[in-house]
Amino acid sequence: MINKTLLLTYLYLLIYILLSSGVILYNKWVLSPKYFNFPFPITLTMIHMGFSGAVAFLLVRVFKVVSPVKMTFEIYATCVIPISAFFASSLWFGNTAYLHISVAFIQMLKALMPVATFMMAVMCGTDKPRCDVFLNMLLVSVGVVISSYGEIHFNVVGTAYQVTGIFAEALRLVLTQVLLQKKGLTLNPVTSLYYIAPCSFMFLFVPWYLLEKPGMQVSQNQFNFWIFFSNALCALALNFSIFLVIGRTGAVTIRVAGVLKDWILIALSTVIFPESTITGLNIIGYAIALCGVVMYNYIKVKDVRASQQSAEGLPERMTKDWKLEKKSSDIFVPNNNGDSSRGSGGGNGAASDLNVDVEAPLLSTSRLSHIGRTQLVRDS
Repeated sequence: MINKTLLLTYLYLLIYILLSSGVILYNKWVLSPKYFNFPFPITLTMIHMGFSGAVAFLLVRVFKVVSPVKMTFEIYATCVIPISAFFASSLWFGNTAYLHISVAFIQMLKALMPVATFMMAVMCGTDKPRCDVFLNMLLVSVGVVISSYGEIHFNVVGTAYQVTGIFAEALRLVLTQVLLQKKGLTLNPVTSLYYIAPCSFMFLFVPWYLLEKPGMQVSQNQFNFWIFFSNALCALALNFSIFLVIGRTGAVTIRVAGVLKDWILIALSTVIFPESTITGLNIIGYAIALCGVVMYNYIKVKDVRASQQSAEGLPERMTKDWKLEKKSSDIFVPNNNGDSSRGSGGGNGAASDLNVDVEAPLLSTSRLSHIGRTQLVRDS
């Protein structure tokens, strides 16, 4: 008999892979001059941010489906604004890359994300340089260089945009961990969009006004409401699908699904966009980079599991120490049986409290760290 829970989990994973691939291909189709011909990536990103922010506002303030978090001006100014700035930058640069390079090559360049994230984490002090991770990062970098060398339609401008967007996204992820988690602020996809999407929209307004507004005034492009509405709806649905997947699976499953999605996307892009030619050197380079990414993911998941096991063992060790101390103090207690009985109950209560005060926050932080990396989906 098929397990319904497992079947539902695989269904959510399939929806996530389809939506993630669909949004990327849809964005490429909209922005590409050869297809829909809307060469305004900042405008497209602002449409996504405006639509997501409006839906999040309705869910939080009107329908009250999700409760807002306790947000002070200090937290908003020191946490939300910097994160929104780098989030907007990553979307802007990532979407602009579609105008210059193929979807397949963009996915290959995205293998640099662990390298960028590790570098930013070390710079911000949230991670320490390690020899094993450094070797993995070197392997990823070599693979990306080989893949780039094998790219037939290599474009310096498009590559620079994509790599800059990757580093901006990596810095956003690190800032999310450093700023929000240290404040004890937990954001799900709805509250994230509620606070971050409007702020990102405002950050994008300045470059849009300077770079794209003059071109849109003289452009002959027609605004098709249903195209942009469906595009923004797909991006929003992707955020919610990630939330569902995270709630039913672990970090390993998410990472494996992401790797599978990349390969599917590379194959689909060559079918949908015939100009996207993949060479043997592309595949070899990407395979090398992917080996480094898989090894890096294995190391990080192993570290998380080790920290969780250590956290789970801490209450037991402290309870044993407490019992040993209690036994020593029982020598001086006249009514040994009565106090021992109460002490045993107290010991269980202490262990129970410790499980809540120590273990749960550690597990929550681990989960939040993973959600922070995926809750706001790149449109590129």
